[in-house]
Amino acid sequence: MTAPNSPDSSPDSSSRRRLFKGLGAATFAAVALPACDSRPATATPGSAGAAPETQPYTPRFFTADEWAFVRAASGRLIPSDALGPGAIEAGVPEFIDRQMDTPWAAGALWYMQGPFQADAPATLGYQSQLTPQQIYRLGLAAADGHVRKAHGKPFAQLAADAQDAALHAIEAGQAQFDTVPAGLFFSLLLQNVREGFFADPVHGGNRGLAGWKLIGFPGVRADFMDWVERDVPYPLPPVDLSGRRG
Repeated sequence: MTAPNSPDSSPDSSSRRRLFKGLGAATFAAVALPACDSRPATATPGSAGAAPETQPYTPRFFTADEWAFVRAASGRLIPSDALGPGAIEAGVPEFIDRQMDTPWAAGALWYMQGPFQADAPATLGYQSQLTPQQIYRLGLAAADGHVRKAHGKPFAQLAADAQDAALHAIEAGQAQFDTVPAGLFFSLLLQNVREGFFADPVHGGNRGLAGWKLIGFPGVRADFMDWVERDVPYPLPPVDLSGRRG
């Protein structure tokens, strides 16, 4: 998956949303709980279910400038369109901020001693000395600094096409960061946006079960195996861990 306007995307409802819809429910069964942490971050009442957000979320980890970047970038990676809500409406930025308050984000669940080999194959595991918290802190500052230098304004204030171009440059490593590899920062951001869109709402994202509805995923229903091999939409709404239905 790439940033918007890549060869597999277009200005309309195709792009990433068509990809999500075509993958099917079984493919995303593993993201009912986020890959980044095995336990839920502390949730606020009403974070699950179909009800829209009633009060603005106040980030715990991100600064105001960082939060503006995360929100804007999330909204470009999974935008709202005719098929349904995007990352912002689904609470993905909230999911990412909540994950920053977990052992995963602090690197407590990994072996974090050297030697580190940036060009090592993925089968050898995580190869950076930076924790997710550090990647975000350094990466967001570097990314916004790169954008300010090029455009004279922060990423969140750019037009959508300029934001897309900036994300492409970061993803491809064309934007040179001094403190953290640009590609590493982008890959973590994209991974977390995906997770927040499809994780159970107890973790702060997938508000209103938007991600599950988009791909027809039944959620945590006790049994839907009879429908896995059928080439027809699943007829019942998804159910989250709290028992609420979409």
